[in-house]
Amino acid sequence: MNPTRRALLTGLAALPVAATAAAAERKSKKRKPAKPKVQHVDVAIIGAGVFGAWTAWHLLRAGKSVRLFDAYGAGNFRASSGGESRVIRMGYGADTIYSDMARDSLAYWKALSDSASAPIFHNTGVLWFGPQGDAYTAQSLAWLQANRVGHEHGDVRWLQNKYRQIQFFQGETGILENESGALIAGRGVQEVIADAQIAVERVVMPAPLLSKRIKRHSLPDGGTADHLVYALGPWLAELFPQQLMNKIVATRQEVYHFGAPQGDTRFAPPELPVWADNSNNGIFYGIPDLEGAGFKIAIDRHGPVVDPDTMERQLTPAGIAEARAYIARRFPALASAPLIGGRVCQYENSSNGDYLIDRFPGQERVWLVGGGSGHGFKNGPAVGKRVAAHILDPKLAVEPRFSFATKGTVAARTVF
Repeated sequence: MNPTRRALLTGLAALPVAATAAAAERKSKKRKPAKPKVQHVDVAIIGAGVFGAWTAWHLLRAGKSVRLFDAYGAGNFRASSGGESRVIRMGYGADTIYSDMARDSLAYWKALSDSASAPIFHNTGVLWFGPQGDAYTAQSLAWLQANRVGHEHGDVRWLQNKYRQIQFFQGETGILENESGALIAGRGVQEVIADAQIAVERVVMPAPLLSKRIKRHSLPDGGTADHLVYALGPWLAELFPQQLMNKIVATRQEVYHFGAPQGDTRFAPPELPVWADNSNNGIFYGIPDLEGAGFKIAIDRHGPVVDPDTMERQLTPAGIAEARAYIARRFPALASAPLIGGRVCQYENSSNGDYLIDRFPGQERVWLVGGGSGHGFKNGPAVGKRVAAHILDPKLAVEPRFSFATKGTVAARTVF
């Protein structure tokens, strides 16, 4: 087949280009390889737990460039943000700063859940109960009423008629928050990151070089960032021991999952809400059977100090026995229920339970964010929003309760 005139002309025109390309290729072999482009971002966030993930989400929505790092990956089982489920409730007694944050956060969690492939928020409601005259209950009720948040409340007769699967006692009262419930934890964090459209880089980040003269902070791969946010949960004090030793402390916590009898729906939504018993030495609380995980029970009481990297995560016989004894008293139909699962996690506690959201002392562009103290997961959206607001507006004042200066070294918890 004879070539056409167009084909010949095209081929002849390509000859000089091909010759030039070949010469360039020979020349390039003698050159040193080009260095990869170093990435500069506005903010580098170290820690992809609930605080770090939502900080990234808010900053990206505000148009900032962000890199997100985590040594173990988002929602991992060693993180305080990993695992199955967490409570989201708005009643905080007199600590209305956290009630406001929870209400704000709930809107973000709902929106995320609505767009996710599987639910992140389960609107089970949250039932608080305790002795009549309890100040915490009365203060929570006052906030719910003042802010027109949907709720019900009543005495022991109301409680027993509404929840026959729970054993209540004379003189107890309760509040049901209708709008709140439970969050799926590890998957929820991963969903926040997916919604933010950012990748988590599996990198162990060192403590930063600290100097007021540093305008751009170096990252391990040669990149740079204007701001650093360390949201490391139980690893925060480990990275900054001189500043945070004994101010942020990781403690061991156990949770247990028991199985209800076949066909028994009394311990799953909608028949059972999230619940919390404020009448004991430490708050017993639980989450109904969500996504087949079983009836969850835990004790909001600080355990022994641990290392989150090396801690053996096995349930203790003593802990299981205490949970069973409580179940036999309050949920008699589950007295002989089998233990079908459990988890050993950790809190990262500040001295009094308040969060830490403040600059590293003497540094304008390095932020320390942590001290979730067992109640922080629900408020991840509000914490991230606050951190982003500080970076967007350097003149924004730090909330005194969240300041570095108010963190002591003696455990004296005041936030529940």
